[in-house]
Amino acid sequence: MMDILYTGPVPTERESPMALGEASPGLRATGGPAAAQRPNACCFCWCCCCSCSCLTVRNEDDSRSKRRSSQDTKLETIPNCEACTKPSIEEVRLWSQSFDKLMKNPAGRNVFREFLRTEYSEENMLFWLACEDLKKELNTGAVEEKARGIYEDYISILSPKEVSLDARVREGINKKMTEPTQQTFEDAQLQIYTLMHRDSYPRFLNSSIYRSLAQMGSRSSSES
Repeated sequence: MMDILYTGPVPTERESPMALGEASPGLRATGGPAAAQRPNACCFCWCCCCSCSCLTVRNEDDSRSKRRSSQDTKLETIPNCEACTKPSIEEVRLWSQSFDKLMKNPAGRNVFREFLRTEYSEENMLFWLACEDLKKELNTGAVEEKARGIYEDYISILSPKEVSLDARVREGINKKMTEPTQQTFEDAQLQIYTLMHRDSYPRFLNSSIYRSLAQMGSRSSSES
Protein backbone atom coordinates (compact mmCIF):
# COMPACT_ATOMS: atom_id res chain seq x y z
CA MET A 1 0.00 0.00 0.00
CA MET A 2 1.29 3.43 -0.94
CA ASP A 3 1.89 5.95 1.78
CA ILE A 4 -0.10 9.17 1.36
CA LEU A 5 2.10 12.24 1.73
CA TYR A 6 0.38 15.19 3.48
CA THR A 7 1.28 18.47 1.79
CA GLY A 8 -1.02 20.85 3.66
CA PRO A 9 0.03 23.47 6.22
CA VAL A 10 1.84 22.18 9.25
CA PRO A 11 0.12 23.28 12.48
CA THR A 12 2.38 25.20 14.81
CA GLU A 13 2.30 25.21 18.55
CA ARG A 14 0.96 28.37 20.21
CA GLU A 15 3.77 30.50 21.52
CA SER A 16 3.98 30.84 25.24
CA PRO A 17 3.70 34.25 26.93
CA MET A 18 7.43 34.01 27.71
CA ALA A 19 8.24 33.52 24.04
CA LEU A 20 6.07 36.45 23.07
CA GLY A 21 7.80 38.65 25.62
CA GLU A 22 11.15 37.77 24.02
CA ALA A 23 10.12 38.91 20.55
CA SER A 24 12.61 41.07 18.73
CA PRO A 25 12.42 44.89 18.90
CA GLY A 26 11.54 44.93 15.22
CA LEU A 27 8.40 42.91 15.88
CA ARG A 28 7.24 45.22 18.65
CA ALA A 29 7.76 48.27 16.47
CA THR A 30 5.57 46.87 13.70
CA GLY A 31 2.49 45.99 15.69
CA GLY A 32 3.68 42.88 17.49
CA PRO A 33 2.53 41.69 20.93
CA ALA A 34 3.82 44.80 22.71
CA ALA A 35 1.93 47.07 20.35
CA ALA A 36 -1.26 45.14 21.01
CA GLN A 37 -1.07 46.19 24.66
CA ARG A 38 -1.42 49.89 23.80
CA PRO A 39 -4.73 51.18 25.25
CA ASN A 40 -7.35 52.40 22.81
CA ALA A 41 -9.86 54.33 24.87
CA CYS A 42 -13.39 54.17 23.56
CA CYS A 43 -15.91 53.22 26.22
CA PHE A 44 -17.11 54.15 29.67
CA CYS A 45 -18.34 52.74 32.93
CA TRP A 46 -20.89 55.16 34.34
CA CYS A 47 -20.17 54.72 38.04
CA CYS A 48 -17.16 56.68 36.80
CA CYS A 49 -15.71 57.42 33.40
CA CYS A 50 -13.07 54.92 32.31
CA SER A 51 -11.03 53.94 29.32
CA CYS A 52 -11.45 50.60 27.63
CA SER A 53 -9.94 48.77 24.68
CA CYS A 54 -13.32 48.18 23.05
CA LEU A 55 -17.00 48.87 23.50
CA THR A 56 -18.73 45.74 24.80
CA VAL A 57 -22.37 45.23 25.57
CA ARG A 58 -23.51 42.73 28.15
CA ASN A 59 -26.92 41.29 28.79
CA GLU A 60 -28.71 42.83 31.74
CA ASP A 61 -28.66 40.77 34.89
CA ASP A 62 -31.94 39.09 35.78
CA SER A 63 -31.74 40.47 39.29
CA ARG A 64 -33.62 43.77 39.57
CA SER A 65 -31.56 44.67 42.63
CA LYS A 66 -28.49 45.25 40.49
CA ARG A 67 -28.06 48.45 38.55
CA ARG A 68 -28.22 48.21 34.78
CA SER A 69 -24.89 48.15 33.04
CA SER A 70 -24.01 47.75 29.37
CA GLN A 71 -20.28 48.44 29.43
CA ASP A 72 -17.28 46.46 30.68
CA THR A 73 -14.33 48.17 32.38
CA LYS A 74 -11.10 46.78 31.01
CA LEU A 75 -8.38 49.34 31.68
CA GLU A 76 -7.58 51.90 34.32
CA THR A 77 -10.14 54.52 35.37
CA ILE A 78 -9.55 58.24 34.96
CA PRO A 79 -7.95 59.48 38.19
CA ASN A 80 -10.19 61.83 40.18
CA CYS A 81 -12.98 61.82 37.64
CA GLU A 82 -16.26 63.53 38.49
CA ALA A 83 -19.05 61.46 39.99
CA CYS A 84 -21.82 61.11 37.45
CA THR A 85 -24.70 58.93 36.36
CA LYS A 86 -25.05 57.25 32.99
CA PRO A 87 -26.23 59.92 30.53
CA SER A 88 -29.53 59.55 28.73
CA ILE A 89 -29.73 59.23 24.95
CA GLU A 90 -31.04 62.79 24.82
CA GLU A 91 -28.11 64.11 26.87
CA VAL A 92 -25.58 62.44 24.58
CA ARG A 93 -27.36 63.94 21.58
CA LEU A 94 -27.30 67.43 23.13
CA TRP A 95 -23.54 67.26 23.54
CA SER A 96 -23.22 67.55 19.77
CA GLN A 97 -25.40 70.67 19.65
CA SER A 98 -23.14 72.96 21.67
CA PHE A 99 -19.93 72.90 23.66
CA ASP A 100 -21.68 74.69 26.53
CA LYS A 101 -24.16 71.81 26.92
CA LEU A 102 -21.32 69.31 26.95
CA MET A 103 -19.36 71.24 29.59
CA LYS A 104 -22.38 71.75 31.84
CA ASN A 105 -22.94 67.98 32.09
CA PRO A 106 -20.67 66.00 34.49
CA ALA A 107 -20.84 62.88 32.34
CA GLY A 108 -20.13 64.97 29.26
CA ARG A 109 -17.07 66.48 30.90
CA ASN A 110 -15.80 63.02 31.82
CA VAL A 111 -16.21 61.74 28.27
CA PHE A 112 -14.57 64.85 26.82
CA ARG A 113 -11.76 64.57 29.32
CA GLU A 114 -11.16 60.98 28.23
CA PHE A 115 -10.93 62.21 24.64
CA LEU A 116 -8.45 64.92 25.65
CA ARG A 117 -6.29 62.23 27.22
CA THR A 118 -5.96 60.58 23.82
CA GLU A 119 -4.71 63.92 22.45
CA TYR A 120 -2.35 64.51 25.38
CA SER A 121 -4.18 67.72 26.34
CA GLU A 122 -6.05 66.58 29.46
CA GLU A 123 -4.41 69.42 31.40
CA ASN A 124 -6.80 71.88 29.72
CA MET A 125 -9.82 70.23 31.34
CA LEU A 126 -8.01 69.74 34.64
CA PHE A 127 -7.12 73.44 34.73
CA TRP A 128 -10.69 74.46 33.89
CA LEU A 129 -12.09 72.21 36.64
CA ALA A 130 -9.57 73.53 39.16
CA CYS A 131 -10.65 77.10 38.36
CA GLU A 132 -14.30 76.15 38.85
CA ASP A 133 -13.44 74.66 42.22
CA LEU A 134 -11.53 77.80 43.20
CA LYS A 135 -14.52 80.00 42.40
CA LYS A 136 -16.63 78.08 44.92
CA GLU A 137 -14.11 78.39 47.75
CA LEU A 138 -15.12 80.85 50.50
CA ASN A 139 -12.29 80.39 52.97
CA THR A 140 -9.59 83.02 52.36
CA GLY A 141 -6.73 80.76 53.43
CA ALA A 142 -7.98 77.93 51.24
CA VAL A 143 -8.35 80.31 48.30
CA GLU A 144 -4.69 81.30 48.50
CA GLU A 145 -3.56 77.70 48.90
CA LYS A 146 -5.62 76.47 45.95
CA ALA A 147 -4.57 79.42 43.78
CA ARG A 148 -0.89 78.69 44.39
CA GLY A 149 -1.49 75.03 43.64
CA ILE A 150 -3.16 75.91 40.33
CA TYR A 151 -0.28 78.23 39.46
CA GLU A 152 2.33 75.58 40.16
CA ASP A 153 0.42 72.86 38.31
CA TYR A 154 -0.80 74.69 35.21
CA ILE A 155 0.79 78.17 34.87
CA SER A 156 4.41 77.69 35.85
CA ILE A 157 6.73 77.12 32.90
CA LEU A 158 8.41 74.40 34.98
CA SER A 159 5.25 72.31 35.18
CA PRO A 160 4.80 69.35 32.80
CA LYS A 161 1.06 70.20 32.79
CA GLU A 162 1.51 73.85 31.80
CA VAL A 163 -1.43 75.14 29.73
CA SER A 164 -0.98 77.35 26.68
CA LEU A 165 -1.68 81.00 27.49
CA ASP A 166 -0.71 84.21 25.73
CA ALA A 167 1.76 86.65 27.30
CA ARG A 168 -0.90 89.19 28.29
CA VAL A 169 -2.94 86.69 30.31
CA ARG A 170 0.14 85.15 31.89
CA GLU A 171 1.44 88.57 32.96
CA GLY A 172 -1.95 89.40 34.49
CA ILE A 173 -1.88 86.22 36.54
CA ASN A 174 1.61 86.96 37.84
CA LYS A 175 0.41 90.33 39.13
CA LYS A 176 -2.71 88.89 40.74
CA MET A 177 -0.77 86.17 42.54
CA THR A 178 0.47 88.70 45.10
CA GLU A 179 -3.05 88.59 46.56
CA PRO A 180 -4.89 85.70 44.89
CA THR A 181 -8.70 85.59 44.83
CA GLN A 182 -11.37 83.32 43.35
CA GLN A 183 -11.11 85.31 40.10
CA THR A 184 -7.31 85.21 39.72
CA PHE A 185 -7.45 82.81 36.77
CA GLU A 186 -10.68 84.06 35.19
CA ASP A 187 -9.09 85.31 31.97
CA ALA A 188 -6.92 82.21 31.67
CA GLN A 189 -9.89 79.92 32.24
CA LEU A 190 -11.84 81.66 29.48
CA GLN A 191 -8.89 81.38 27.10
CA ILE A 192 -8.53 77.63 27.73
CA TYR A 193 -12.30 77.13 27.44
CA THR A 194 -12.21 78.89 24.05
CA LEU A 195 -9.22 76.77 22.98
CA MET A 196 -11.04 73.53 23.83
CA HIS A 197 -14.19 74.77 22.08
CA ARG A 198 -12.50 75.77 18.84
CA ASP A 199 -9.73 73.20 18.67
CA SER A 200 -10.66 70.00 20.52
CA TYR A 201 -14.46 69.95 20.46
CA PRO A 202 -14.88 69.50 16.66
CA ARG A 203 -12.48 66.54 16.72
CA PHE A 204 -14.27 65.10 19.74
CA LEU A 205 -17.58 64.97 17.82
CA ASN A 206 -15.84 63.00 15.04
CA SER A 207 -13.97 60.72 17.42
CA SER A 208 -14.66 57.03 17.97
CA ILE A 209 -15.26 57.81 21.65
CA TYR A 210 -18.29 60.00 21.00
CA ARG A 211 -19.57 58.13 17.95
CA SER A 212 -19.52 54.78 19.77
CA LEU A 213 -21.49 56.27 22.63
CA ALA A 214 -24.02 57.92 20.31
CA GLN A 215 -24.44 54.76 18.24
CA MET A 216 -24.94 52.64 21.33
CA GLY A 217 -27.68 55.03 22.42
CA SER A 218 -29.32 54.84 19.03
CA ARG A 219 -29.33 51.03 19.12
CA SER A 220 -30.84 51.01 22.60
CA SER A 221 -33.53 53.41 21.46
CA SER A 222 -34.46 51.31 18.42
CA GLU A 223 -34.60 48.10 20.45
CA SER A 224 -36.91 49.53 23.12
